Amino acid sequence: MAATKATATNLGMANKAVSGWRPSRSTTKVQQALQFTWLVSIPWLLTVAELCVPRRFSQVETTPFIDPRQFEWHELVTSEWTKVQSELKAVLSAVDKIPIHQEIVEEAKPLTDDDKWLSYFFYVYGQRFEKQCSECPDTARLLQKIPGMKTAFFSILSPGKRLPPHRGPYRGVMRYHLPLLVPRHGPCGIRVGDQTATFEEGVGIMFDDTYEHEAWNDTKETRVVLFLDITRPMKFPFNIINSAIITVIGWSPTVRKTRNKQAAWDRAIENSTNTPRRQS
Repeated sequence: MAATKATATNLGMANKAVSGWRPSRSTTKVQQALQFTWLVSIPWLLTVAELCVPRRFSQVETTPFIDPRQFEWHELVTSEWTKVQSELKAVLSAVDKIPIHQEIVEEAKPLTDDDKWLSYFFYVYGQRFEKQCSECPDTARLLQKIPGMKTAFFSILSPGKRLPPHRGPYRGVMRYHLPLLVPRHGPCGIRVGDQTATFEEGVGIMFDDTYEHEAWNDTKETRVVLFLDITRPMKFPFNIINSAIITVIGWSPTVRKTRNKQAAWDRAIENSTNTPRRQS
């Protein structure tokens, strides 16, 4: 099932609800100045974080791809992947209710400017979204059993969608993909650093997203993975430093804005009636 271009009337209400962030009238100039200072400080803070959490203190490999079999939860998740897939298919039956990725995560705009990447968020840096978790109870139950899980969503790439080369900002988290729908014919894969992998339904892959990476779905079918960001295990005392840095990132205006946009989308969908669906 692939989402095609939606008309303005398809998502007008929800799009308006999650339109670009602007300071409210109640926001003081001091608050705005603090938010601006935080935003311009993020690159510097992440640079310092990389120095504070060096590779040699990681308890798992720092190679482009990481073996997920060393984590007990991996076997549990892959053993129940068909339950997650079933819930995903129910979600895709109302694909018009799923936001375009960059409408929720504005920082993704340099990567994507069309409607071919949709995201159905369960968690954003620890914040749980009850609507999605209640609609997919088996998925939500599995997510709660993954230690260090910070962000989780269904990442939906429509036919022909490519995500260009890019890097994640911080090595203190690891990325995990559980493929749920994989096209049967045509190129569909991911490159991390100088290594390439293809997707197989129910076979999880883990990687370090601070390496340059890109993904492609050069097929006529939709590709969906359960996308997770998970805290990287570190040796003491860097595990404490890493947890503190991740907590600070979770407080950042950028992450708060993403959370607020998803919450606004959910409220708009809940309050809307007879919303036309995107064609599938």
